[in-house]
Amino acid sequence: MLATLRKLADGLTGLSAALGVIGLLVEIVVILVDVIGRAFGHPLFGSQDLVTMTMVILVFGGMALCDRQGGHISVDLLERNFPRIVNRAIDIGSALLGAVIFVFIAWAIWESAKLSRMLNLSTNLLQLPKAWFQWALSALALVTAFGMALRAAELALSGRDVRHERTGP
Repeated sequence: MLATLRKLADGLTGLSAALGVIGLLVEIVVILVDVIGRAFGHPLFGSQDLVTMTMVILVFGGMALCDRQGGHISVDLLERNFPRIVNRAIDIGSALLGAVIFVFIAWAIWESAKLSRMLNLSTNLLQLPKAWFQWALSALALVTAFGMALRAAELALSGRDVRHERTGP
């Protein structure tokens, strides 16, 4: 059961990271075109809208992969002084807390998207609906929460910590 869930989580994490990479590439192209355009007196119209909205995809797209690879900030000043079981309990608790935080982020942004739809909110220049990006952020936050909750379950049930495993070639 956990192996199947891990395979699903890793697939969703890979998809999330791929979306983050696409966001990064769009960000680079938009900024490059805007800077070159400014040099010739013709900046890219709507570049601020594009940069702001793709930043959402870029940041939250990579969040699940960051957790999967153990890239989040951790303070381990006292770790060597605690018994292994205490450190494991702390790891489980922090993974669960992270999952809860990301679920609340997803929920809050989902609620914000409802308001954006109701008020027909959009970006300043290009009039892109803000709700689209809020829905994307909610989904990406849920992928991160799922990965963190699964990591907590794996730590609790089998002692397996996926952050110390290779994920790629």
